[in-house]
Formats: sequence, structure tokens, C-alpha cells
Amino acid sequence: MRIGLIGTGRIGSFHAGVLARHPEVDALVVTDLDGARAARVAGRVGATRAESADEVFGAGVDAVVIASATSAHADLIGRAARAGLPAFCEKPIALGLPGTLGALREVEQAGSVLQMGFMRRFDAGYGTAREAVRSGSLGRLHTVRAMTMDPAPPPAAYLPLSGGLYRDCLVHDFDMLRWVTGREVTEVYAAGSDAGPGMFRAAGDVDTAAALLTLDDGTLATATATRCNGAGYDVRMELAGETGQITVGLDDRTPVASAEPGGPAAPSRPWPGFLERFAPAYEAELDAFLRLVRGELPNPCDGREAWRALLVAEACETSRRERRPVEIAEVSDGAAGRSGTRAPG
Repeated sequence: MRIGLIGTGRIGSFHAGVLARHPEVDALVVTDLDGARAARVAGRVGATRAESADEVFGAGVDAVVIASATSAHADLIGRAARAGLPAFCEKPIALGLPGTLGALREVEQAGSVLQMGFMRRFDAGYGTAREAVRSGSLGRLHTVRAMTMDPAPPPAAYLPLSGGLYRDCLVHDFDMLRWVTGREVTEVYAAGSDAGPGMFRAAGDVDTAAALLTLDDGTLATATATRCNGAGYDVRMELAGETGQITVGLDDRTPVASAEPGGPAAPSRPWPGFLERFAPAYEAELDAFLRLVRGELPNPCDGREAWRALLVAEACETSRRERRPVEIAEVSDGAAGRSGTRAPG
């Protein structure tokens, strides 16, 4: 296959390496607004550098991988749909619900393929947890605790473009809540703190957040996140049922120490970041996309899945801002009404 890659930043560069060494990829064409960066990545992996996205779309590619700046995602998804090209896109589709709906409408009208980059669906631990829940081995699930803790804040210039902590970071946890449990979130109550570095206040964002989520079967879940976890990169999910309990993300590199006498100490090599922690999952999701393009797999994460996770993030942002519980239906119905179109099923 001949694959086009748009965007060669941190995650795009990683994707370039994965695609270039994949046995089903015969040729890789890459581009970036930063031409020098695209040239460096192309040289490193043996790809062809294109001058622009236009050139990628005109290069006879069989599919495109979108890892550009978030602001370009919706437009590139639409272009791929109109060209009849399967597309893989890093989350989010867009920072807001209207832009997300517009891109999904183009995909639906074109009947094209869109796989979204929620890589935790391909992580071994989350997969084991999903099977434990679905098999009933935990009994009735009553409590879920999800967390994502970054070791250091991103650059200040990134914050105004990120969509905020709920949309940029916790959206992965919201996706996992749905995917692992098989349930939908019906209501959220969220809070946030900007007591850390001043750049978060300047961007109207928070550096730490927490949300209480009610699932449609009555299960209660919490989701917390911070940009300031100096101990290391820490992503976990704890699921407690009436007959068992399981934890995702607890291994010899989890940056936590026990306070109990004789308990485990902090690891000498904690996870430094998301690329190291989830490298196998990132590779697996691109392999799944290539198999999807070849017609060997159903879509493991289409745009509707991204929409549902974004709804939860939007509800949390509204809840934090207005200091009240927010039902997901309120956000979904409001978005559909403003756009004059139905929300995805």
C-alpha cells in the first residue's frame, strides 16, 4: 500500500517510523507545514517528502494518516472523505461539537472510512480489563476509578490550542470508560483547579481536574487528571465489582510508592511519557487501520466513538464552568439543535 502521512510532529514522527517498517506499506509520502521537519523525518524513515497536503492527496495514496495540528483535522477528514480515501486521524476530530458534526457528516455522506486514534483500545491491560468486565468475573461492577497524570505541563503555546484538560487529556479516560464497561455516561459533575503554573490561568484552562460520572446502569466512576505529576507518567484504571477487582497500568514502572512498611518503593525508571507507555498500542492501532483498509477488520474506533467521548468532555467543561451536574443528553441535544442536524447514533 501507498500511505500518505500529514503531520510530522512528535506523534506524526512516531507514526512515520511505524508505517515505514510495516510489511504492508510499500511507499510512504509525508508532509508538514514545517518543511524542514518533514524532510528530516522522511530522510530518517526512507519516505518521500511532499510539499503540501495537496501533493499528498494527489500522490496516488491508498489511505491517509492525519497527525497534523488539531485545527486542520476536520478539513483533512473532509478532504479524505470526498476523495474516497480511508483516513486515520489522531483525536480530536475538532475542538468543538459543531466542527465534529460537520466532519462526521461528510464521512457519512461519502460512505468513507474514518478510524480515530484512541490508542488505549489497543493496550493489553485495558483489553484484559474489558474481558474481565464482559465475562462477569468481577461480578456486578459498582465503582471505576480512572486517572491520567502527565509528568510535566506542555508548552504554554500549546494550551490555547489544546481544547483544555477535559477534551485533550481526560477524553482518553472517557473513551476507556465506555469501551471497557460497555456502558454510556449519562451525567457528570466536574471540577478543576488552576492553582499550578500561571500559564493555565492565562489560557483559561486548569492544570488538575476531577469528574464524577454516572453510567447508565448506575455504576459510579471518577476520572482525574493533572499536568503536574512530577513522579512520572501515570495512567491507571481501577475496576471494582462485587466479586473481584482489577487494575490497569500497575506495573514495575508505575510512578507510585507504597506508604506501608515493607511495601514497594518508587520505581527507578518510571514511565516518562505517553509514547513510551503506549508504544505497543500505537503500533497496534496503525496495524489495525491497515487491515481495515484491506477489508480484513471492522472499524475498531469510528468517528461516532470519538463523538461520544467528546460529549462527555464537553459536559465536564460545562459542569466545571457552571458548577452544576450536567446530563450528556443536554449537551448532545443542544449541539444537534444548533447545527440543525441529528447527532450521530
